[in-house]
Amino acid sequence: MIPPLIAQTALDQGINLIAITDHNASANAEAVMRAAAGAGLTVLPGMELQTVEEVHLLCLFDTLEQTRAWQEEVDRRMPALENDAEHFGDQFVVDETGDFVRRETRLLLASANIGLSDAVERVHQLGGLAIPAHVDRKAYSLIQNLGLIPEDAPFDALEISRHITPERARLNYPQLEKYALIQSGDVHRLDEYMGRNLFRLESPTVAEIRLALQGRDGRSFRLRSIRVEDAMTGQ
Repeated sequence: MIPPLIAQTALDQGINLIAITDHNASANAEAVMRAAAGAGLTVLPGMELQTVEEVHLLCLFDTLEQTRAWQEEVDRRMPALENDAEHFGDQFVVDETGDFVRRETRLLLASANIGLSDAVERVHQLGGLAIPAHVDRKAYSLIQNLGLIPEDAPFDALEISRHITPERARLNYPQLEKYALIQSGDVHRLDEYMGRNLFRLESPTVAEIRLALQGRDGRSFRLRSIRVEDAMTGQ
């Protein structure tokens, strides 16, 4: 996916807030932010961290400065492995038009040597949101890998995959009940946009999103209702 098409597809679907969360990487967030500038689309920079427990954690920030600070910490915790492009594919960094800038030669599919609780704490110190991703999946998920939701980890929300409804998720996993559930869809292709998350905010910022997820100060959040069959097909 190239930045102008990411931005335009979101706008075409009536989406006005997205986050760029590449796996253990954030270098392409700025390009999408530039591509969306002035178009009525807010792009939050971030990362999908793979922790030492092999749990995927969405880390969302307001600014590139915060994201770069987090990237520096993650880089120090990544194993010194080279990407095998033949087996894992190329890892490109592009500019706002989608033109090639460089290849990322480090293997980004590995786990960073940072525990889940420590990652959540540091993301919060930097002013970001920490949300475990696709918790209902059988790979790289909080429940599958840890067997529970740690009570000492103050997650801002939990993300469920496109293959389940919130009602079914809470029925299957009762421990989700006290958390706000988002459903971002883990978009890897342009036809995978979902637009399920509906926020009432004063401004599209991390602080406002946190208030909405907590239902505080007049902010609110809900998931747009979908049918079970649509969840199964990702429609």
